[in-house]
Amino acid sequence: MPNPQKYNKNFDRLTDEEKKLLEINKKSIVDFVEQSPSVSDVNYATRNAHAKTYAVAKGVFIIEENIPERLQPFFDKEKYDLTIRFSNAHPKVNTGKKDIPAYGFSVKVKDNNGDLIANFPLVNFPLFPINSVSTFLKLFTSVNRFFVKKWSSFSLMMQIFKVIPSTFTFSFIKNAFKLWTKRNDFLLSFDYHSVGVYRLGEYMMKIRLKPISVDENFGKKLNVKDSLENFFKTDDFTAEVLIQLCYNLKDQPVNKLNVEWKNSPYIKIGEIKINSDGLLNPKACETELLSFNPFESKIFFQPVGKIQKLRDEAYKVSMQTRLKMNKLLKYNR
Repeated sequence: MPNPQKYNKNFDRLTDEEKKLLEINKKSIVDFVEQSPSVSDVNYATRNAHAKTYAVAKGVFIIEENIPERLQPFFDKEKYDLTIRFSNAHPKVNTGKKDIPAYGFSVKVKDNNGDLIANFPLVNFPLFPINSVSTFLKLFTSVNRFFVKKWSSFSLMMQIFKVIPSTFTFSFIKNAFKLWTKRNDFLLSFDYHSVGVYRLGEYMMKIRLKPISVDENFGKKLNVKDSLENFFKTDDFTAEVLIQLCYNLKDQPVNKLNVEWKNSPYIKIGEIKINSDGLLNPKACETELLSFNPFESKIFFQPVGKIQKLRDEAYKVSMQTRLKMNKLLKYNR
């Protein structure tokens, strides 16, 4: 096995123009979150992505006994405590409608003392359609402005058209077709992916969760929230935690997110388990106000890449605005 490619901070560096666009985007995030109670018709300020919470659960991450020696320093405990949020990617909380099958499985990892180790926001689609930071920021800004009625749908469509060419890769088309065939499947039956790259000390990795023995047809006639609640009334959930390491940038690119990594075998590092009694109170204020900012992780688990770098400021400004708004609204579900 070759030596992994080492992390370099140049992978994360933004240009001056990209930094200017990021400042514009941050302002649009503030505007969206401030308007989000009326956008989603709820009594609290929401996130500006993955706004809808299906459920929050407690779980454990059990480390594989025989992980490779070079990985052992990062997983030196037998198990870690988890808080997991199941969500939908839409920026608006839709009620009474069928949700698009774009799901989130965000994981907060803590040690036995309750100290935060890492946040990993995972999704059920392994790729990201945009490699250009400028294109992404312009699209994200137009989405925010569309929902607060400051921009027209024409402006948003113009930004979407700019994204379409980057979806014409074999990897993207293959995974889009796969998602379409599974669009009605149970949320817990999907694989979940980090999409972007994360540090593993001086190395770099992608993460995949692979559920074990989950019926894809479970709760077929129920909405997603009810199907999750019914599942955890009687069943436990287990998923393998797999990683890929970056060995060379040609086969495992850091800043090209619309293609799958190749020639990097999956390494099993453990399993996630959620017991049937693991769901938390979905109406509790503290569960809705949870943050899964991956930049709050220990330095050796930080995100890598230019698109990932945008998350740092975006998560911070979104969370700060949510806290301010929900304090003003005296949110206490």
